[in-house]
Amino acid sequence: MKSNYQVIVVGGGHAGIEAAWAAANTLGAESSVALVTLEAQKIGVMSCNPAIGGLAKGQLVREIDAMGGMMGLVADATGIQFKLLNTSKGAAVHGPRCQSDKHAYARVAQRFIKSRPEIEVVEGSVEAILTEGEQSNLVATGVRIGLNDGGELELHAPSVILTTGTFMHGIMHRGQDTTEGGRVGEAATNKISDALRSLGFELGRLKTGTPPRLDIHSIDWDALPVQDGDEVPMPF
Repeated sequence: MKSNYQVIVVGGGHAGIEAAWAAANTLGAESSVALVTLEAQKIGVMSCNPAIGGLAKGQLVREIDAMGGMMGLVADATGIQFKLLNTSKGAAVHGPRCQSDKHAYARVAQRFIKSRPEIEVVEGSVEAILTEGEQSNLVATGVRIGLNDGGELELHAPSVILTTGTFMHGIMHRGQDTTEGGRVGEAATNKISDALRSLGFELGRLKTGTPPRLDIHSIDWDALPVQDGDEVPMPF
């Protein structure tokens, strides 16, 4: 593993893999991109409702695709139901949505990342952002990573992209219980929050909401209408 890159991307979720993919596309065949994530096998993992697109979000996926991104390609490869929403209204508000096989989505996303020799995956947690310059004019020059085996590593690059999502100082509420974590069974990344605060950033909190799970045997399926996908699927 080398220590100098052109771009360092922190986070292996949707935003992180798009950032790494875009950097490799933009910088060309000789580019070097480090993708830092807690676990390589969790790259591209879908949380909660495994859907791509929907109202407004579907247009965003199309825009990502127009710019050479990978989300639309992975969604098309792993979709189990495609539906164009809002068809009773004008074309400007039609929203393409794909329900994906969440396990297949992660596998295909990881295959995409592995197909690019310009992208190197580094497993670990960012503990500090390396900077140069005065406090009023700091420039990011890299990151210090706590490796999963207990060691440390410094990576250097003129560009550092943070896509930390729900893992940065993540707290999960389940009923009256509160635990730290970015996703069930996965640890939060706390030190990067402290690093950003020390650099003068003000941190807030964004609440997400996971719908409750229902016992499949408690539902009267015969009383519910079937929601079929479109007879002719419209890919992204």
